[in-house]
Amino acid sequence: MKKFMLVITIFSSLILFTACQNSENESGDSSKKEITMMLTGNQEEQDAYEQVIKEFEKENDVKVKVIPTDGSQYKTKLQAAISGGNVPDVFWFEQVDFLTYVNNGVLLEMDDYLSDEAKNDIDGIWPMAVKNFQFDGTDVGAGTHYGLPKDAAPFALGYNKTMFEENGIELPDKSHSFTQEEFVTIAKKLTKDTNGDGELDQWGTGLDVRWSLPSFVWGNGGDWLNEDATKVTIDTPEFISALQEFVNLQIKYEVTPSVSQGQTLDTYQRWMKGELAFFPVGPWDMGTYQKLDFEYDLIPWPTGQSGDWATYFQSTGIGVSANTKSPEDAVELVKYLSTSVKGQDALVEASVQIPNNVEKAKEWASDTSSRPINKQIFLDILDTNGRSLPMTRTYTSEWYDEFFTNIQPVLDGKKTAEEYVKEAQPKMQKLLDKSISDQ
Repeated sequence: MKKFMLVITIFSSLILFTACQNSENESGDSSKKEITMMLTGNQEEQDAYEQVIKEFEKENDVKVKVIPTDGSQYKTKLQAAISGGNVPDVFWFEQVDFLTYVNNGVLLEMDDYLSDEAKNDIDGIWPMAVKNFQFDGTDVGAGTHYGLPKDAAPFALGYNKTMFEENGIELPDKSHSFTQEEFVTIAKKLTKDTNGDGELDQWGTGLDVRWSLPSFVWGNGGDWLNEDATKVTIDTPEFISALQEFVNLQIKYEVTPSVSQGQTLDTYQRWMKGELAFFPVGPWDMGTYQKLDFEYDLIPWPTGQSGDWATYFQSTGIGVSANTKSPEDAVELVKYLSTSVKGQDALVEASVQIPNNVEKAKEWASDTSSRPINKQIFLDILDTNGRSLPMTRTYTSEWYDEFFTNIQPVLDGKKTAEEYVKEAQPKMQKLLDKSISDQ
């Protein structure tokens, strides 16, 4: 029996040794603490972040297990992890989900883990972006930090500079905003059959209604909500005329690819091929757009009745799980990605975002050696012309999503903008009232 027990003890020790050895091999160093981070983005963006995270690991003696996730599945998988109580230590989240995550105890209150130096670093980054992830129990924009901005991402209007030059059209003034009439006139001139086969193969533009309509509405003096976000205001004359003008780009002026042409290639693919004159551009596109076969640059969005152009900016948050076992390390990683000079320099060099630090961003915008030349337009949006999307002002976004659910007949010209908003406004108001009640 003693011999048998000795054999069992030796065998058990061998198993334990092997398991520890395997664990050490898998993590690289069993003495290092490990935290997990879930992220997404295009390949250039993911590659850039993984390189920055490696630098963080060297400086902080922490192992970060990166969980890259396809963009189309990211939110679903994150919410499944939240429901299952298996939230990554650090993760990206959309601005629209901020209040829900705070009120459901998903996000860690970060202030207790931020040094005075860290808070000074935060003071140096875009205020508009930082405020998106603060909450004082009543209002977003003040109080505790429940996350820091991964980026500040303004949505500018790009134009195909090569197409303008080849068609003998004067290049836009980088500081001038076209009126809607001027925009349509140029778009018509650049919509043509270039090879003589009787089919259009070049268009003035190709805009997605969800992401581009806000610029038309705001530039025309309209909005989705009143000032205190208690009433849906899509039935105002300013909103209705802006929606109709947007729709007219296809059904009246025919300066965008048709529905059938869109099924062959979407407008993003046509822009990449050099077939569109105007197309939205965000900082996340810059790395990919370095490889374009044509020259492009940025200009303000067109204006309507208001005379002032406006567009949206979004800011993805980097948060820490409220249930993390390593809050100090997790918060340090968030701070490193959002505010550190080394981290920001690496991400900017990869052309996946603009600097979060305001002063660094000004230096970056003055560099004309890389595309786009007019980087200043991004800073103008963050400083003056940018707005958050309407649903970020409310507890839930179902009311806003409702607007786009049944909009296709309007885009197809089967229903006018005025007819549609009269149907949609009461439905949206009901959902907004519920959102207010839920909050």
